[in-house]
Amino acid sequence: MRKRKNADGDVYGGASANGGDDRSSFSFSSKTARRRSPMRIFLLCLAFRVVNALLIQTYFNPDEHWQSLEVAHRNVFGYGYLTWEWKRGIRSYLHPMTFAFLYKVLQLTGLDTPYVMSKAPRLMQSIFSAVGDLYLYKLSDALYGENVARWSLFCEMANWFTFFCLNRTFSNCLETVLTIISLYYWPCIRDSSKDYPVNRKWGLVIAALACAIRPTSAIIWLYVGMLELFLTPNKIKFIILEVIPIGSLVLGFTCWLDRVMYGSWVIVPLNFLKFNFLSSGGDYYGTHPWHWYFSQGFLVMLFTFTPFSIAGIIKSKNQKLSALILWVLAIYSILGHKEFRFVLPVLPVALMFSGYAFAQMESSDSPSSSVTKKKQVPRKKHIIKWSSKLSLSVLFLLVTNIPMALYMSLFHQRGTEDAMNYLSEEANKGRVKSILFLMPCHSTPYYSTLHINIPMQFLDCTPSEEKGKLDESDKFLMDPLGFASELAKNWSEPPSHIVLFASEETKVGDFMIQHSFKEVKRFFHAHFKVDRDLQSSVAVYAIKD
Repeated sequence: MRKRKNADGDVYGGASANGGDDRSSFSFSSKTARRRSPMRIFLLCLAFRVVNALLIQTYFNPDEHWQSLEVAHRNVFGYGYLTWEWKRGIRSYLHPMTFAFLYKVLQLTGLDTPYVMSKAPRLMQSIFSAVGDLYLYKLSDALYGENVARWSLFCEMANWFTFFCLNRTFSNCLETVLTIISLYYWPCIRDSSKDYPVNRKWGLVIAALACAIRPTSAIIWLYVGMLELFLTPNKIKFIILEVIPIGSLVLGFTCWLDRVMYGSWVIVPLNFLKFNFLSSGGDYYGTHPWHWYFSQGFLVMLFTFTPFSIAGIIKSKNQKLSALILWVLAIYSILGHKEFRFVLPVLPVALMFSGYAFAQMESSDSPSSSVTKKKQVPRKKHIIKWSSKLSLSVLFLLVTNIPMALYMSLFHQRGTEDAMNYLSEEANKGRVKSILFLMPCHSTPYYSTLHINIPMQFLDCTPSEEKGKLDESDKFLMDPLGFASELAKNWSEPPSHIVLFASEETKVGDFMIQHSFKEVKRFFHAHFKVDRDLQSSVAVYAIKD
């Protein structure tokens, strides 16, 4: 039995904090070789993520715009739409204020042009993503050594879903970055060392911030906190002197910020819990079977990394982190409404296990890379020659993930973003006076992309307290022509532009002719349907002069 001490002075006894894993087989890279500079690794990751951010041209989920950028835009520029969540107080302003700071800088410097406004938020998120990449490298290195860390970083960057999603402005993306950083600092997750000291207080602060940004992050930290409580010898100190003060401080700060922004005291985590867990309010937006994350969701995110992650979990014997993945998937499976991004925070952990599998594959191919602590070889003799098995595995991952990442980032569901970028340019030239979106609610970005204060209207889909009551989006999809005709009766002046999907366009053709609208632009949107009829293109109509 060995003892270890964390940065807070607590002495831990027993087996490795890794849950039984043994990094000796990978000790050569991290013990005898000079470590790579963290700044160099960060700059490499940042360069990759910046290119990644610029390549994202598609629309994934409304929350990327409507729950972060739209709120920030309203706060800084004075106009923008707040969805029903902000009226019920189930969202914290902490995450949108991050982008409000960016918008304020652009406003003060006069750089808030339509192009910059559309690109800057994802470029800012790319900085956060690069920090997350760096800490995944550091966590992997601290657990298993530098060779595993390099492979983990490769897996993180090569995975199609992290490329597609991590640079978007979802609260889930920042939550993911904070989760990886915080895991790195927890004593129950890994041993402390001279190169990688643990610091539980920092871990608690960052975990509390993750929960403040997205209350469901508490699912992760309940597991980690209980694990730490079980292992630490000084349980009273952990709870009384660390958890309660740090948790109260972060909660107090976020409540104060929400008090300032909402204009009254709002306890967001409580309201969020009531709506999403106690009343199953999220089910309004669709439900999936309980096994969806296990049978489809998480497997789609891992994609062809799945067998390597499973192999890494088995070979590393890291029961703590593998149980964390299982815990998160199991708890989220209880909820009816499920989305890929909800379990994004544990995807890097699963990819780290893929990195472990590749490092061990490489180690078994090269005798010089599997030396133990008792017999170490100088770096100049560490010559790696990849076997055909390793080469084919890497090639397999690249061939399957790169096309998927590029297709989803460059083509699938890009029409709504292209349409809004076009309308933004036209509106800033004075050619657009008002816009009506005859499409399911929140199908496009809004004022945060248009960046000019003109009247716009979309079909509302606020959840009703009356079960079975149809919202405007549902009514329109059931009878597009009838709904549009009824809507036009209340016009004091028709909109200058109407935006709609091709799937509904043919159904309202007579309406467009009757009200003197003609097509002015069409944008490709998707090759296949997702959850509705095929929305192959987005059409922009303008009223005839």
